[in-house]
Amino acid sequence: MQFRAPHPFARFVNILGRGKTMTRSLTQEEAREAMGMILAGDALPEQVGAFLMLLRVKEEGPAEIAGFAEAARAAFAKPANAPPVDLDWPSYAGKRRRLPWYLLAALLLAANGRRVFMHGLDGHTAGRVYSGAALLHLGVPVARDAEEAARHLSAANFAYLSLEAISAPLADMIGLRPILGLRSPVHTLVRALNPFDARASLQGVFHPGYMTVHRDAAILLDHARTVVFRGDGGEGERRPNKPAQVITASNGGHDDRRWPATMDEASQAADDDMNLDRLEAVWRGATTDPYGEAAVIGTVALALHAMGETDDPARAQAFAGELWRTRTRTLAVA
Repeated sequence: MQFRAPHPFARFVNILGRGKTMTRSLTQEEAREAMGMILAGDALPEQVGAFLMLLRVKEEGPAEIAGFAEAARAAFAKPANAPPVDLDWPSYAGKRRRLPWYLLAALLLAANGRRVFMHGLDGHTAGRVYSGAALLHLGVPVARDAEEAARHLSAANFAYLSLEAISAPLADMIGLRPILGLRSPVHTLVRALNPFDARASLQGVFHPGYMTVHRDAAILLDHARTVVFRGDGGEGERRPNKPAQVITASNGGHDDRRWPATMDEASQAADDDMNLDRLEAVWRGATTDPYGEAAVIGTVALALHAMGETDDPARAQAFAGELWRTRTRTLAVA
């Protein structure tokens, strides 16, 4: 029998799969090297599947997410024509029970001079409304590649780019969810990407236990300012009928505050039809939606806080409300 030398990637699977007493987390350097090999195609499909599921069972830690993000960022070439970006907005969860009001929040910020870069991936979980398709429904162009995203940012202060154009291997790994039956650490990693080096990031998460993972990963990555909160359905959208635990990571430290609800807790049931036309109708003032408008204003308030414009929730809420009341009623993004 001829013995084969272990595959170079096998040591990372070994670290994660030694059993209850020997398994440990990857260091940030190990995570960076492992993800670098995966993105370069230097790991076998069997190894990638084992690696992702072992991490899922163990649960990914901040150093692992930071290392993965470093590798992904190193593999992405930011366009030379990219303007400075104010806010990075990861959007990967999709909405199932309520309309994606956060899109109006992002477009309102763009209309008022803040450059917003949103990235996500449509269609990886059935039964959800995703940002890319919703933006196209609203008539907002979706960039086909990073260079086009940079042009959109320059022209309209807003761009949306699919993860497929940022990192096809990462998109493929998220696409494994229906095959493996579980989410993978890539769902956590993509929120930390910040591909266009925005000065701030707004990260909505679904599971409260992951808030500190995102916070600590942002600190390890030396991100200038990151706000993490439990968003509606896991998206970056404020739930106005519930208090929000808002974690702000900046300058190597963090602040944890509770923002009060802005409307009655029992004020909104699930949307019956998820009709995207209502988003534009509410923007134009053709109809009203108290919950949706409160979600937009609350989300803008968190975004203003993320960008460092105010640390006072009441002041952020008042400023956001004024931006909404004085908006141009035509929803148009060049």
